[in-house]
Amino acid sequence: MKPDTSGKVQISAKIKQLVADGELDPQGCSHLSEIKDHIPSSEGCGKCLAMGDTWVNLRLCVICGHVGCCDASKNTHATKHFHETNHSLIVSFQPGEDWIWCYVDEVTHTP
Repeated sequence: MKPDTSGKVQISAKIKQLVADGELDPQGCSHLSEIKDHIPSSEGCGKCLAMGDTWVNLRLCVICGHVGCCDASKNTHATKHFHETNHSLIVSFQPGEDWIWCYVDEVTHTP
């Protein structure tokens, strides 16, 4: 996901359009309405950066903009963020990847 000129990642409008077009089925997940556009908290995993550590891939919380490392990373900060906040939806913050994961419903949405 790339930020627009305001620095915000435009997610909510894209998701709403995909649902309207029938390309993204919200069945099995009641959380898609919680998605907001926002400025990502950092360009890498903020907690790993603060620790001087590394990560494998990045995930973006589409509720608040938190950037955390994926479950393949040793610190799993994206999942820890979910457990701390109950923010249920993340997207890949990797170029070329386009999916949404809901921690609560354990559903992956792909266009």
